[in-house]
Amino acid sequence: MTRGRPAVWSAVFGTPFVAVGTYVYAFQSRYPLLADGPSAPPVAGLPLALFGLFVVGLGLYVRFVDLPDEPTMREGERVVDERHPAQRSALARTAASVPFLAAGVNLLYFTTHPLVYPALALAVGLYLFSTGIHEYWRNTLTTYVLTDRRLMEEYRFVSLVRTEVPLEKVRAVRERRSFVDTLFGLGSVRVRAGASGDLGVTVRSIHESTGFADATRREMDHAGDGGRRDDGDIHADATREDATLDPDGEGETDHRPTVDATRSVGERPSDGPSVVSRDAGAQGDGSTTESVPLRDEQSADGS
Repeated sequence: MTRGRPAVWSAVFGTPFVAVGTYVYAFQSRYPLLADGPSAPPVAGLPLALFGLFVVGLGLYVRFVDLPDEPTMREGERVVDERHPAQRSALARTAASVPFLAAGVNLLYFTTHPLVYPALALAVGLYLFSTGIHEYWRNTLTTYVLTDRRLMEEYRFVSLVRTEVPLEKVRAVRERRSFVDTLFGLGSVRVRAGASGDLGVTVRSIHESTGFADATRREMDHAGDGGRRDDGDIHADATREDATLDPDGEGETDHRPTVDATRSVGERPSDGPSVVSRDAGAQGDGSTTESVPLRDEQSADGS
């Protein structure tokens, strides 16, 4: 099951919508708040009640959704850090909607102000409530996993969405703290890969975001050092092989087979092409020995 109490918090915030919508739709005409005061159209209570039921029902669904499966680790891969988004900022935004909603109801029923004022207050309250409760549900279903090779973001609502960024391809790590995050000691870390920045993961609303960013940079350095070591080993092997083939360092070594020049010209050549060595100079003064193929037996006899 998921972390936290999404069913409880969804019921806490969704039940008032159900109650107010039910009152407006079914009981406002018989039990008005003010005898001669304004009232909302009864039909307006229906969407409010349905919205509250949606919030409560979705909270129950999120409560019983399974967490994302554990990622499949590669050979030799280890988990360095695993984080879940904190819920403080999401709950704070949701709670901040309550005063606006209450002010909208007060302006609608207990004042004679134009309807634009209660409508504006209700719109702001609904926006804060919707974004806050959505962030809470999303945080409940999100997991961030940092290994020594990659950074993963896993989110499961109806289906599983997993984003992976290889550490050797990371080009930038950016930390960010909004005003609300600062109040609650939270922060976000943006990890970007590639020149265009299309591939990336944003680790949102976590405690000790600086420590997570430092761990990411440290693993990036290790991944880069490992790649450089591999390249250096390949280059060293190639250098040793070249030194073995050409110890004097004067170009590629001729691999054509050679034979002893003292062999008789009339002797039948052995299997494979026969060659004769023609000295281009003394061997001790740094000159090379050129090997040329022998002609066949008839050519050697002058025929």
